Amino acid sequence: MFKKLLFVIVFNLSLFGAGAPSLVETTKLIKGEVNPLQDFVGSVNFEKNSTLAAQNSGLVKAINFEIGDSVKKGQILVQIDADILKSQIDAASANLENALNEQKNSKKDYERYKNLLTNKAITQKEYDEALLKFSSSQSNVKALKAKLKELKIQNSKKSIRAPYSGVITEKNVDLGEWVNAGTALLSIVDTNNLEITFNIPINVYNGLKNQNIYDIFVDEKIVKSTLKAAIPSGDKLTRTFPVKFKAKVQKTFVFDGQEAKVSLSKNAKKEALIVPRDAVIKRFGQNVVFFIDDKSTAQMIPVQIVGYMDGKTAIAAKGLVVGMDIVSKGNERVFPKSPVKIINK
Repeated sequence: MFKKLLFVIVFNLSLFGAGAPSLVETTKLIKGEVNPLQDFVGSVNFEKNSTLAAQNSGLVKAINFEIGDSVKKGQILVQIDADILKSQIDAASANLENALNEQKNSKKDYERYKNLLTNKAITQKEYDEALLKFSSSQSNVKALKAKLKELKIQNSKKSIRAPYSGVITEKNVDLGEWVNAGTALLSIVDTNNLEITFNIPINVYNGLKNQNIYDIFVDEKIVKSTLKAAIPSGDKLTRTFPVKFKAKVQKTFVFDGQEAKVSLSKNAKKEALIVPRDAVIKRFGQNVVFFIDDKSTAQMIPVQIVGYMDGKTAIAAKGLVVGMDIVSKGNERVFPKSPVKIINK
């Protein structure tokens, strides 16, 4: 059934392309040496995976999430009762306002007594008492400001906020529950920043470059990933060690522990057919190239990618011969058995 369907698709596409020739550029198929690719399977992990806990005790007054919800950085997820604390903040604010007024008045008295002392209109004792009162008011204001700041910090800790944008994966608290400082409330993960780990041998790692971008397949989708670190903790049985890549994804569902695949070059070189990287495209779910036959018609051949070098790709396939004209540009408009016109000859 599948072969019949594929034949119909190819036949229809060939009819579609049977009109005016498609304009293409070609390059000669050559042979060269390349580092062959080796496939590795690894695992996806979230770079940020956090368990949020209560920072002080109290009654859970509001829960603003459910498991699976996407939340934004700074969003209040759990609100712990802070009514008593807010009353203490109001009282501390009022005390501070009174203290500031006292400090203002005592400063005026001090400055007035200072001038009077200069003119010898008061005694030294009266001046010292005014100075002491002013200094005491300053200390009182400083202490009350510190107390108010402490209460506000405690109040802010009553609101459990998302440390980053992410998805809630666990809920460990119920409305009306009493929690103590350190009680785990929920877990959150950042699904946009991934850490992908592969175990590879040293001869493959030697061909990698830190901070380079590599194509990693996650759920059959290419994720552009940056090589970040090699962990010097080897497996004695396989003689491999973990290598970590980091990637950013948007609007893509991934899960912790998901399978990832990557193709990396070995050290050993082998001969292969070489084409420009743009000559290899995806058609019908496989990698293909188009060559031009003696009738100026495009012929499609499935290929296996063996490796990469600079802007070129090493391939292997039956039916390809060195010297063939391979379509390097314009192949996205070409269909099997469609007429073409080569414009770079």
